[in-house]
Amino acid sequence: MISDALVVMKHSLLDVAQAMLPLLFFFLIFQVLYLRLPRAQVLKFLMGILLTVFGMALFLGGVFLGFFPAGQAMGRFFGQMEPSWILIALGFLLGFLATFAEPAVRILCYQVEASSSGFVRSRVMLYTLSVSVAFLVALGMARIVYGIPFMYIIIPGYLLALILLYFSDKDFIGIAFDAGGVATGPMAVTFLMSMAVGAASATGDGDSLVDGFGLIALIALAPIIFVMSLGILIRLKSGGRNEMRE
Repeated sequence: MISDALVVMKHSLLDVAQAMLPLLFFFLIFQVLYLRLPRAQVLKFLMGILLTVFGMALFLGGVFLGFFPAGQAMGRFFGQMEPSWILIALGFLLGFLATFAEPAVRILCYQVEASSSGFVRSRVMLYTLSVSVAFLVALGMARIVYGIPFMYIIIPGYLLALILLYFSDKDFIGIAFDAGGVATGPMAVTFLMSMAVGAASATGDGDSLVDGFGLIALIALAPIIFVMSLGILIRLKSGGRNEMRE
């Protein structure tokens, strides 16, 4: 067990170091040629890089050692349970919790509240994003349980998003697409996707590779639809004003 953990941490550390080295290289070039920041600030940057490398290595080690196996085991367990709607309910619950606990989602919500001078509350954004992902994760689990083709869900979903683009305010359009990016963060990708793959392998119907993947695309779509819908509701409630307060 300990030896496996050490091997995983070694590979994670090497992968993260390789990813961060180009960033460090470009910073040093700009520091020498253009930036010329004070030595204290450069040391802070280097310390931040070092902490980031170790932090990401620890996170990736935890993902490979814990999140992936646990998510697949839960998916296989609940995928075999009767009645089958239990997996759908579990997907809703875990989709909500994973988004609610996602640090990037909370940062986006705080930024939206600060940029709108409190016009759009961070708590409202947080619950909107969490509920949106919960609905689409539940829909993804229903796709696995009932064998619904992925194209039957993703194409109408993006058509709805295109329709909402016409009616939504420009402020909420940018927020919606940024929210789609942050919602597909480490919590969703590492845990929910592995659970979907495990559930697809447990059902025994069709190809688990085909059925298990695609959930992240639904998670990315969920905030786009719900945030633009929230913008339309806020505009209607505020009497037609279509600009955020500055």
